[in-house]
Amino acid sequence: MIKRKPSGNHEEDRDLTERREGKENVEMENFSSKDMAMKAQKKILSKMANKSVVQMFIDDTSSEILDELYRVSKEFTGNRTEAQKVIKDLIKVVVKIAVLFRHNRFSEEELSLAQTFKKKLNQGAMTAISFHEVEFTFEQTVMSEILNACRDMLLKLVATHLTPKSHGRINHVFNHYSDPELLTQLYNPAGPFKSNLNKICNGLNKLLEEGKL
Repeated sequence: MIKRKPSGNHEEDRDLTERREGKENVEMENFSSKDMAMKAQKKILSKMANKSVVQMFIDDTSSEILDELYRVSKEFTGNRTEAQKVIKDLIKVVVKIAVLFRHNRFSEEELSLAQTFKKKLNQGAMTAISFHEVEFTFEQTVMSEILNACRDMLLKLVATHLTPKSHGRINHVFNHYSDPELLTQLYNPAGPFKSNLNKICNGLNKLLEEGKL
């Protein structure tokens, strides 16, 4: 029997592993909601017979808001991978629902529910901005209740259209951002998220002014 000699390339293997990990870290640090939205849209549309949808469902302002939410989540959880997963789940849900709308998959009853959801989302955006602009008005329970109501309506809207995996993504996103501790830290005027919250609210204001929320 011929015995193989040890490769003796432990140093090379270690260097390769370190380079690979370094590349992954750079990619994670350069996380872009806009790029992720583009990839998600292409992947979802590639599975459909009709690929006529070419419009980006997530615009620049929304991407900037998502980037700030990612930074908040990464800092709050101390887990870059988890923060990325939350934003990826959010983007996938948004794109899938936009595709359903574009292809007229919702019934009249579901469209009515969608309008109710949009009004609640609008209320949530205005409440978030108000809590930011007017000192000492923040109420964590109010924001949590609005987000939980949005979650429940969205789950009902897509109940027969999306898979349980997508339902899980919706729960993951809304449960994460309605977390009392996260909201409390986000609105702490002396906390680390003051700049992030300011950018998020500026973006929400712009979306409201443009009638997109």
